[in-house]
Amino acid sequence: MTMTPEMQTLKSRLKAMWMAGDYGHFAKYLEPGAMAFFPSLQVAPGERVLDVACGAGQLSLPAARAGADVAGVDIATNLIEQAQSRAQAEGLSIRFDEGDAEDLPCDDEAFDLVFSLIGAMFAPRPEQVANELVRACRPGGRIVMGNWTPGGFVGQMFKTHGRHVPAPAGMPPPVLWGDEETVRERLDGGVAELQLKRKLYPMKYPFAPAEVVEFFRSYYGPSNRAFAALDADGQAALRRDLESLWSAHNQADDGTTAVEAEYLEVVAIRA
Repeated sequence: MTMTPEMQTLKSRLKAMWMAGDYGHFAKYLEPGAMAFFPSLQVAPGERVLDVACGAGQLSLPAARAGADVAGVDIATNLIEQAQSRAQAEGLSIRFDEGDAEDLPCDDEAFDLVFSLIGAMFAPRPEQVANELVRACRPGGRIVMGNWTPGGFVGQMFKTHGRHVPAPAGMPPPVLWGDEETVRERLDGGVAELQLKRKLYPMKYPFAPAEVVEFFRSYYGPSNRAFAALDADGQAALRRDLESLWSAHNQADDGTTAVEAEYLEVVAIRA
């Protein structure tokens, strides 16, 4: 797939962003929410399943444990390596490939289920992502996504990032994948049925909001890169704004942090 030099540069930046920090470690606190999302996939033994932007295998592994024939794809080399190590440690046979949600390394109609939880939404050309999700899925198969919404907590966190570090030029906001009308437009023509439902994703940390912000800065690629782009004063300002956001939404009162982040569950049947 041909790309302009500008797009190649953006892709390189995005890959570096997701390889920054340590998403595998970061995602450990997100696994309870991922497992709450897992039943939406309705994974059946023997199904051919593709996990797009699979990270360190948070859902690839449970799908394989359920008896599915699983493949995972992610743009970040280090996360693919982590996912492979986790699968090998459990004796699970999963094929993990470094690859792009806009150009999936698979044949047409190769899978019964194609899914992405908080992953494919971050690719810079969403129409190509939609085309690839449809292309990889067999007719009558399922396409399932979980995407942060623009007005939800994580959407607000990204807006906070953007006030301090502008998003790359020409890249539509990833959270548009959490907007119902946008999703309908992007999948129009490729799916026969589409169900959209707003849900809440639990984000719980055994430390206070200020430490959560530091945890994100250390281990979450987008936060890591946002802080790295700023000088000391800019970092202090971003930290203050993020601490204020986390504190305002914190439902815990015992020194820990508990926030519910809205996401859009997308369940489609391939036409």
